[in-house]
Amino acid sequence: MGVKGNAILGLITLAAFIGCGLMAQAQESQVDYDGFLGLTAEVSEYRASRLVNLDTFNEMKTDQNTIILDTRSADAFEMGHIDGAIHLNFSDFTDDKLAKIIPSRDTRILIYCNNNFTDNVAPVPVKRIELALNVPTFINLYGYGYQDIYELEGAYSLSDPKIAWVAGDTSFQTSQR
Repeated sequence: MGVKGNAILGLITLAAFIGCGLMAQAQESQVDYDGFLGLTAEVSEYRASRLVNLDTFNEMKTDQNTIILDTRSADAFEMGHIDGAIHLNFSDFTDDKLAKIIPSRDTRILIYCNNNFTDNVAPVPVKRIELALNVPTFINLYGYGYQDIYELEGAYSLSDPKIAWVAGDTSFQTSQR
């Protein structure tokens, strides 16, 4: 192999080395599963102390420094939600988007999900219990620095007057937008 061949091989090797380094750097900086597991362990006991029954949830929601956050899909929110809830899809959580809807880190946040309802109909079909949206919502809010979080405990019917369910357009679907 001549000088030109060695130079080309050297450039290819250097490009591959840089490319692998950038890929490894991107992989390391974008996903931290061990960090998530650590955060989950940290939050576990705290979350258990923040589960509230429906009467307490309803009492808390009357405080002006409290918001009810619905992190279900936009479709589910449009079809119905707890009266007074604001929506931010869980998959849209970022520092900026959370800051736009949550006035401060001192704001009390109440959360709920489909699994808080026994009806198992749209917009609240029951999810697998171990995958209920409340759990990752709580962990993520905590991870973003919000710690005044309370989660509705238990399961209730949408027809329970204590729920104060606002029924929306049940024909609302993403495909119709």
